[in-house]
Amino acid sequence: MVPDQLSEVFDLVEVRGQMTGGFAARGPWGSRAVIDTPLKFMAMVRGRARLTTDGAAEPIELGPGDVAILNNRSWLELEGGTGDGPRREIAPEPGFPSPRLVAAHDGTDDVLVGGRVDLNPAGRALLTQALPPLGHVRSSAAVAADLRGCLDRLFHEATGHRMGSAFAIRQYAQLLVLELLRAYVDQAELPPGWLRLLTDERLRPALSLMHGDPAKPWGLEQLARAAAMSRTSFAERFRTVAGVPPLTYLSRWRMLLARRALRDGDVRVGSLAVQLGYGSESAFSTAFKREVGESPLRYRHRTRHEPPADEVPLARLDGQGTSHQGLV
Repeated sequence: MVPDQLSEVFDLVEVRGQMTGGFAARGPWGSRAVIDTPLKFMAMVRGRARLTTDGAAEPIELGPGDVAILNNRSWLELEGGTGDGPRREIAPEPGFPSPRLVAAHDGTDDVLVGGRVDLNPAGRALLTQALPPLGHVRSSAAVAADLRGCLDRLFHEATGHRMGSAFAIRQYAQLLVLELLRAYVDQAELPPGWLRLLTDERLRPALSLMHGDPAKPWGLEQLARAAAMSRTSFAERFRTVAGVPPLTYLSRWRMLLARRALRDGDVRVGSLAVQLGYGSESAFSTAFKREVGESPLRYRHRTRHEPPADEVPLARLDGQGTSHQGLV
């Protein structure tokens, strides 16, 4: 079986898709709002709209089934609709599904739904650096078929008054985030970082070794041999794709595993050091503090006694360096 490294990373950074609202509108309309979550998405269920946000070179045109990903943006503006008459300002109702969304008229109303992607602090650092300020996933692409199907099923649950719909919506929101990233990876040219690394077939064998046995003292020679490349070619390709050298990636991967173990388990720091390939507890503690900014014991105490929002920024696998809730 091919190692499922994307699922592994998703579990580590605790990816959670949450639907936050939506609206239906008929005739010319417009809407504007502040964004206060780092990662937001807007999906056009039916109709068409133009989306504008800060930092984008130009608006994007959303068609049926299209999804926009907004990464650390502070506001967004949408306008759409056809027909005569003045443009009506839409104030989206909070919650999902809202009464106006449930009452949407098939065939005449423009329908949009929105949500956010919740992650732990390490995940926010990883995913926000792997995505552009504004991403556009087009439903017309063949690779987006599963995304379109997931969006249709989500909307059907939101408007169908079916038993268990709240549970189903939560599950579909999770799948929607996964399908959104799958479709985006297939449509876009990714910047250097972990998401691009996970899609690189040439480097996958080496990545599988590091993920499968992170405690082993992997050297460039072994990793390059697994990828059937020379040591120099491997090192150059890895840095180009991941944004960091292979052994730096391995160290940061270990730190992700360490944070999960400290946050969720009761393993002793000395035992954790051995599990992750460090020669001593002090060597592990030094590496952890260098990456995370605090000692392992301090990190464990803080993450168990303070709200998640108080987490300090964490190191990123790709080495690249405002809280935003969106329109809907």
